[in-house]
Amino acid sequence: MAPDDIALAHALADAAGDVIRPFFRRRFTIETKADASPVTEVDRAVEAAIRQLLAAHRPDDGVIGEEYGEDRPKAERVWVIDPIDGTRAFLAGRPLFGTLIALLEAGEPVLGVIDQPIARDRWLGAKGERTTLNGAPAETRACAALAKVHIATTGPSYFKGDSWAAFERLRGECRDVLWGGDCHNYGLLASGHLDLVVEAGLKLYDFAALVPVVEGAGGRMTDWNGKPLGAESDGRVIAAGDPGLIEAAVEVLAC
Repeated sequence: MAPDDIALAHALADAAGDVIRPFFRRRFTIETKADASPVTEVDRAVEAAIRQLLAAHRPDDGVIGEEYGEDRPKAERVWVIDPIDGTRAFLAGRPLFGTLIALLEAGEPVLGVIDQPIARDRWLGAKGERTTLNGAPAETRACAALAKVHIATTGPSYFKGDSWAAFERLRGECRDVLWGGDCHNYGLLASGHLDLVVEAGLKLYDFAALVPVVEGAGGRMTDWNGKPLGAESDGRVIAAGDPGLIEAAVEVLAC
């Protein structure tokens, strides 16, 4: 991974944090999108700030963002942005949301940032390199058996149809479940505090940044069929701190 791409990813996260912090636990405009999810003026301001920097430094790269859509999405290199992943947590004053920034090359996530600007926790993963948390190496923990697993997910409402029954089967095999957390869960997994994160209904901007972070810390991310995640994935994801858990999770989810 080119050092200048990593430096730019840090600059983008810095810019996002500078926008977010003055609004945290303050009053701001809130709207409801067509999918019934909330969006704020802060989400849009963060994405606008990131896009401005990308236009200045990577004018030929594509951009896909949650709030402002797609710009050259078929480019060889595409930056993928979720300005505030966990807007509900942000609205409630809970510092568990984060800014997600990813770089795709030929549709594959090769660089990812999870930035929590209030706690100032920043995980950065890059293909071929060790994931870091605030500059120090991050590492997942070994956990080979589902019966010992601490699993996390954002909430039951994100599972539709048979997906909810499948998740219920899986969490029934695990030691404990943590609800809530959004992207922060994946950072905690990368640092060895959780073993599995399983979710459904995610969009590319929700998971693209997570893959390099988790895998660069020694973990693995796939879809519910055990296949690598990319631009064409269906939004059902498994993140495992111990790669050996993927096969067991896939088997239970498919029952």
